[in-house]
Amino acid sequence: MQWEEVRNIYPNQYVKLQILTSHTEGNTKFVDDVALIRAIPDPKEATRELLNSKDGIIVSHTSNEELKIELRTLRGLRGVMHNEN
Repeated sequence: MQWEEVRNIYPNQYVKLQILTSHTEGNTKFVDDVALIRAIPDPKEATRELLNSKDGIIVSHTSNEELKIELRTLRGLRGVMHNEN
């Protein structure tokens, strides 16, 4: 299902989605095709679902015109960490 279809069926609400296909341009991942898992009526529940999401599952609001994700790299700490007692 395309993002535009999801937006038309579920206007102005949060939705939980499985990413089926996507492509990356620079540091942005553009989602091309999704499978709708469910609509989420409560914003607090949507936040909980987002924080617990992994493995290609995302939560987004249908007011967003594009479905894209900013990619960030995690950088480790350099040097030695000291445990102060």
